[in-house]
Amino acid sequence: MAEGADVIMVKPSSFYSDIIAEARELAQDVPVATYQVSGEYAMICAAANAGVFDLRRMAEEALEGCLRAGERTRDRFRLTL
Repeated sequence: MAEGADVIMVKPSSFYSDIIAEARELAQDVPVATYQVSGEYAMICAAANAGVFDLRRMAEEALEGCLRAGERTRDRFRLTL
């Protein structure tokens, strides 16, 4: 932040909910964003294609996990698959 950053970006998002929460706690006046890297999405797609779960439902759950952890840049996020 001292170098002029506008946001704290945490990536990959799926595996670092503790880091997201800690960033939110430490920098309450700074937006905390998450980024799901292609490998994370590929894992979700592969499992959905194998019939393990519904793709849309799991994508929503992945987003919800980021929001629960403290990500706050997607207030107007709309999931489109």
